[in-house]
Amino acid sequence: ASEQAFLEQATKMEYNARKVTPKWAGHSRTGYDKEENMADLDLQRDSTAVVIMDYQNDIVSNYSTDGEDLLQRAASVLESARQAGIPVIYVVVQFREGHPEVLPRNRERFSNRLVEGTPGAEVHPAVAPQPGEAVVVKRRTGPFSTTDLDAVLNSIGATTLVFFGVATSGCVLTAVRWAADVDYRLVVVADCCGDQDEEVHRVLTEKIFPRQADVVTAEEVSTAFREAK
Repeated sequence: ASEQAFLEQATKMEYNARKVTPKWAGHSRTGYDKEENMADLDLQRDSTAVVIMDYQNDIVSNYSTDGEDLLQRAASVLESARQAGIPVIYVVVQFREGHPEVLPRNRERFSNRLVEGTPGAEVHPAVAPQPGEAVVVKRRTGPFSTTDLDAVLNSIGATTLVFFGVATSGCVLTAVRWAADVDYRLVVVADCCGDQDEEVHRVLTEKIFPRQADVVTAEEVSTAFREAK
């Protein structure tokens, strides 16, 4: 019921004009039109970064409905980005033994999972980081609030972020909201995001995210990487 209430509220939200020029100025944020979005998806190698979130063994197996296909699509996007010279940044959620970062009343839901150094907390081998790629460790759902991700992105001059991760209603939703608020231009690769609830995934990728991001497929973003200037 709470998820439904959130989605109903989110679809009714209106976004006020910003007082500053956003990093995505000139790009449509009124709704998802495939042809319009692809026409706008002109990526620049020196200002774009891929951010892959929570593709960890325990998470992929528990929070996606098509794990193997999801991994294959994600791997293809990563390969295309690397071939184009576009930086790839990983975000993972991990905790110390005993989860001291989490309030006692919330620890039970983790069941001692995602502990640093355990196999379940590692990035799935199908999409493993390459040498030299940054891995940002977070302690909460969102990739920004407990990390130095923003500093990492600023250090490479990234103003356009290509997001995908698991789950759509968790890390991806939080990432889109935060990054839009600080004026990044955003791209969400919808079919590289996974969620336990397919309807929640559909509403987010078709109705919510297009208000603040270009929503594309793995094939479409890979094409944009190859054509990036």
